[in-house]
Amino acid sequence: MKINGILEFFCSAFRQNIKSQHIHVLDGWRGLSILFVLAAHLLPLGEKKWQINFTIGALGMSLFFILSGFLITNFLYKKQNIVDFLIRRFFRILPLAWLYIFIAFSLNSVDQSQWLAQLFFYGNWPPMQLTKVTSHFWSLCVEVQFYIMVTLFVFLFRKRGLLVLPLLCLAITWYRIDQQVHIAINTYYRLDEILAGCTLSLIYNNEIFSNLKKVLSKINPYLIFLLLVVSCHPESGGMNYLRPYFSAILIGITLLNNKNYLSYFLNIKVLYYLATVSYALYVIHGGLRHTWLGDGDTLVKYAKRPLLFLATFFLAHISTFYYEKYFIKLGHTISNKINNHD
Repeated sequence: MKINGILEFFCSAFRQNIKSQHIHVLDGWRGLSILFVLAAHLLPLGEKKWQINFTIGALGMSLFFILSGFLITNFLYKKQNIVDFLIRRFFRILPLAWLYIFIAFSLNSVDQSQWLAQLFFYGNWPPMQLTKVTSHFWSLCVEVQFYIMVTLFVFLFRKRGLLVLPLLCLAITWYRIDQQVHIAINTYYRLDEILAGCTLSLIYNNEIFSNLKKVLSKINPYLIFLLLVVSCHPESGGMNYLRPYFSAILIGITLLNNKNYLSYFLNIKVLYYLATVSYALYVIHGGLRHTWLGDGDTLVKYAKRPLLFLATFFLAHISTFYYEKYFIKLGHTISNKINNHD
């Protein structure tokens, strides 16, 4: 009872600020995705030769990118207001990311070019300029670059610009096949994971795909999950090229069919809370694992892991409900004033 009460308190504090309808299974997937990433980065999941940590990390990021593409396209499909979109996105992403960069780089020796590459999110392009404490920011680079690309499409072609995204998804996958790149952190090799989420959103929101949605709802999600895990393993060869599509299909099944046990599981409150603090968890853990909390030989390092997790979750909670909350609200206020003025 006490644990449920604590989780309910955490969740209710955030629910009060949500005005739009939430698709709860997506919260569940977001919660799972950050758990997979944290486990991959902070825990020993098996023998190194088995490459389980790599597989679970790729799985978590694949799910995260699908969710991002789905939600962004969902917003722009219903409302092609790119100014509103950019203000809300940047006020959501930049305050914590930039604060983290200033703190991390102030404590480490970093040259000016690396500062610029992180602050403006192009560090995952050659020459690679990600640092030890910002190595995980490659995904933010992919995200921010996608925001700019998708808003350009919508600016030029309105809603029709979104229809280009599925074709671009296939083109990038084809390019990966041509270059024999199974997985990489460069945007031009990784963007098909976000774009597969965009494609899922277009299918989900358009009635002309009603027959396809019926087919998706009847697919066994556990089989797709197994195929997704295999496609995330570095030794699965050509299966890696299908990773974005397995992720999109899996999330699509749970969106369209809430009668399976997986969908029920995705609605548990703890996953909702994890989804709420997931961005802060992702940003903060990447720095803390390079502090005293994460160093030492194998025995010492993992003996300190409970402290590392505790510090990460504590700081993520404070960041989400106090620091980030202020800037999210400020972004909404500015966006509303601009829209009302127009």
